[in-house]
Amino acid sequence: MTPHPIDRPDDLDTVRDSYDRVADNYVDMVLNTGIGDIRQDPWLKASIDAFADTVRGLGPVLDVGCGPGTVTAYLAERGIDVSGVDLSPRMIEHARRLHPRCRFAVASATELDLAEASLGGVLGWWSLFNLPREILPQVLAHFARALKPGGHFVTAFHVGDGDLLRTEAYFGVPVRWTTHRWQPEQLVALIEDAGLRTVAELRLPADATRGPGVVVTARRDA
Repeated sequence: MTPHPIDRPDDLDTVRDSYDRVADNYVDMVLNTGIGDIRQDPWLKASIDAFADTVRGLGPVLDVGCGPGTVTAYLAERGIDVSGVDLSPRMIEHARRLHPRCRFAVASATELDLAEASLGGVLGWWSLFNLPREILPQVLAHFARALKPGGHFVTAFHVGDGDLLRTEAYFGVPVRWTTHRWQPEQLVALIEDAGLRTVAELRLPADATRGPGVVVTARRDA
C-alpha cells in the first residue's frame, strides 16, 4: 500500500533559503570552535555511539537533515553504511567537500521516497524541529515504515512550550524559520503513535550554546 503523501510546509522554500545563508558561518563555527561536533559533548557522542552499535549490520542508515555531514561522517568512521540528506544545497556542498567518501543528497524530510522496511536506522539529529506540528507526525510515520524490524530511529529536539521565530542566526545572518519546541513526553507520544517503541531517553539541561533538549531512541519491533 502506498502511504499518503506528506504535506509540504508552506514556508519550505523560506527555510531552505535561510539555511543556505547560514551554512558558511555554521561550518566555520563547527570547524573552529567544535560547537555542533558531537565529539565535544560526551553525552551526545554516547547517544550516537549507542545508535551505531544498535544498527550496525541491519542495513543502510539515513541521516535526515545532515547539515555539513558531521554526524554522517562520524557514523561512517564506525563502519555504518550511512548517507545524508539535507534541505539546504549549500549545506550539502560543504558536506561533500568535507567528507568526500560519504554520500549526500539534497532533499527535504517531507519529500523522501523511502521504501517500506528498507533502512536499518534513521536519524533526525537536531534537524526536525522546523517541521510544523501538524506535519511532524506524518514524517515520523514515514520513517517508521521505512525501518526494518529491529531498526532504530534517533532524534534530538529542543525542549519547551510553544514556538520560537528566528530572524537572525549564526553571527547575525538574517533568517526566517520557526523552532517548534516539544516537551519530552509529547515527543515520545508522537514517536510511539508512529509505530515505534521508545528504548532510551536522555534529557539535556540548557548550556551556554543551547536550551534544554532531549534525545529519544526508538525501535521498530515489527
